Amino acid sequence: MARRTPHAVICLLSALRFHDLTTQAPFEVWLAIPNKAHAPKMEYPPLRIVRFSGAALTGGVEEHVIDGVAVHVTSVAKTVVDCFKFRNKIGLDVALEALRAAWAERRVSMDELWHYAKLCRVANVMRPYLESLP
Repeated sequence: MARRTPHAVICLLSALRFHDLTTQAPFEVWLAIPNKAHAPKMEYPPLRIVRFSGAALTGGVEEHVIDGVAVHVTSVAKTVVDCFKFRNKIGLDVALEALRAAWAERRVSMDELWHYAKLCRVANVMRPYLESLP
């Protein structure tokens, strides 16, 4: 999949699973692609496409090598923020679970979360949840 869609970034539930931050087991691979890019067509695995533009697509992307193939995956902090951005698609409970798990395991800092929250324009949505963290 990464070879056929080099511009795509694994995100949201698939990235949460990759970073081991959720109890969810997504049956689709969540991919972020540029706004005007053609969506990849694949029989397997099933894909769930979300569209990003500019810095929201390129910011917070890490490259991991899996079975000798370079795969782009959103970082822990960016993944948590993206969950809040797409809370209507994946559920606020999943976003809160991811935030609590990442914070409890000390895998994100407040600065990282705030940076990506502003970048993705969800700072006002996330503010009360970030303020309630211990």
